[in-house]
Amino acid sequence: MFKADICNRIERCGAMAIVRVMTQERAYEIAKGCLDGGIDVLEISYTLPNAGEIIRYLKEEFQDRLLVGAGTVLDSETARLAILAGAEFIIAPNYKQAVAECCNRYLIPYAPGCTSITEAMTALEMGASFIKAFPISNFYGPDLANVFLTPIPQMPLLASGGATLANLQTWLEKGVLCVGFGGLLTKGSSQEIHSNAAAIRSIIDSYRNPQAN
Repeated sequence: MFKADICNRIERCGAMAIVRVMTQERAYEIAKGCLDGGIDVLEISYTLPNAGEIIRYLKEEFQDRLLVGAGTVLDSETARLAILAGAEFIIAPNYKQAVAECCNRYLIPYAPGCTSITEAMTALEMGASFIKAFPISNFYGPDLANVFLTPIPQMPLLASGGATLANLQTWLEKGVLCVGFGGLLTKGSSQEIHSNAAAIRSIIDSYRNPQAN
């Protein structure tokens, strides 16, 4: 899949499950629930040592039905291992030039966490495909999008932390392209995840295509 196709798919989905799991069985339950509810983008966090195994397993099980990336990628070594495992995008809580260079080398979208305009612009100049508003989205909520997008309206912005079913539409209205969800898309049974994913899908689709409702 081309880099542009991956970026377009992330934006088109509009939501992303942020996953930390110890077993393949649980990873499957989460992925199945998300897919059944209309969310086909998962970030597998490298806060756990088996992240590469989970990425490889999910890609083998779901193939192109699921877009699987790596999260919490702090260095270029981890980025390369994740890409070798099948990660289709790389997300981090911080910006690091060596990770940007690794992702650019292998044509993989990179979304570093940034807290300031200066940091975000540096990341964009180094080829970042998205800017992840982190951890500030947890503290400031949807209004933080104005801080980035007022001076730089073309910035491709992701949000991670602080999003709920109640405020998701506000995030979208502010210009955020994709919103990360933890608990709503990773906790509970596969059916509960399905239900939450479907609710998220409905909000995104209703906002983007109001005439369809």
